[in-house]
Order: sequence, then structure tokens, then C-alpha cells
Amino acid sequence: MKWLHPQRRISRVLHWIGEVTARTSAALVALAAMSLFALAFALDGFPPNWQIGFASVSASVTLIMLFVIQHTQSRHQMALQLKLDELIRASPAANDQLVRIESADVEELDGRARDQQALHESLRDGDVLEIIEYPHSTNS
Repeated sequence: MKWLHPQRRISRVLHWIGEVTARTSAALVALAAMSLFALAFALDGFPPNWQIGFASVSASVTLIMLFVIQHTQSRHQMALQLKLDELIRASPAANDQLVRIESADVEELDGRARDQQALHESLRDGDVLEIIEYPHSTNS
């Protein structure tokens, strides 16, 4: 069996954690654990060392889940962006300059957003469309 690169192994573990914790049963398990801890705290008079332990475990789980969610969302966003880029490339009428537009500077994004807003408003109002020409990109 071929050993995976450590980064790929970690990625797979993070995806597995993300898939497991996204299920309804995970929320029910968390609710049951919280209820059991609350009951145990109440029965034992809320000992300070238990509270510190519970707070430490909660903070650790929260921090880990932050990275799990960030990792899985980043990968999903990248995959979705690649699919959208492929649709732009495949459509002859599409503006191929929009491929990888997410890496453009803020001014270009703002300008294109304003242009799109103006286009949609003119379509809604039934006005004659003004064609906006952008410099040709090298993405094609």
C-alpha cells in the first residue's frame, strides 16, 4: 500500500470529521453530552475543576472545528469555482475575462460589479444596451 503524503492524510481526516459532524446524529450526540455534563455538574455541586475541564474541552473542540470548517469550505469553494470557470470557457457567448476574476484587484471587481448592475437595470428598464469593452485577457 502506498503511503499518502502527510498533507493529503490530514486533508482526508479533516473531510471525514466534517462529514461526520455535519450529520443530524452528531448534533444529537452533542446535545446528549451537554445534558449529561449539566446533570453531572448539578449533582456534584458544580465543582470548579470540572468547569475548567469542560471549558478547556469545549474551547479545543471549537478551535478544531473552526479549522475543519475552513478547510472543507475552501476546498468546496475551489471546486465550485473550477466548475464555473469551465462553464465560462465552454460557452462561446460568455465573457472569458471572468475566468479567475476572484484574483482581480478590488478596483476591477468594483468596476465590473457596477457595470453588471447597470446592465441589469437597463435590461429591466428596456433601454438600449451599451456594450462595455474590456481589454482582452490571456486566459483563453
